[in-house]
Amino acid sequence: GKKSLRQKVVDELKHYYHGFHLLWIDTKVAARMVWRLLHGQVLTRRERRRLLRTCADLFRLVPFLVFVIVPFMEFLLPVFLKLFPEMLPSTFETESKKEEKQKKKLNAKLELAKFLRETIAEMAKRNKADTG
Repeated sequence: GKKSLRQKVVDELKHYYHGFHLLWIDTKVAARMVWRLLHGQVLTRRERRRLLRTCADLFRLVPFLVFVIVPFMEFLLPVFLKLFPEMLPSTFETESKKEEKQKKKLNAKLELAKFLRETIAEMAKRNKADTG
């Protein structure tokens, strides 16, 4: 059914609460990784990616906090998110946005694979014509 305005507001508040909570957890884990790096340990590829993602999220948080701190600016947040979809930290993404991003990446990979297949087929035809 259709949600009431109060329920929509509560759902959005929960979403942002969970996003901040996840960002806090990621920040704590990233701080431990930085500590390990400073003491000469090597990070795995997965840990390195997580550290980079968390650092990027923290840098994205700065413009996002402007919307939270300045009164009534949160009404402009949807406009800025439409203009700059990568502005929000990754912990604030909804499942539908994640799926949409994965579909775009998959389509791009499929297009690249199709291009490479056609290129290889064309090269094979040229080589066959040159040798035959």
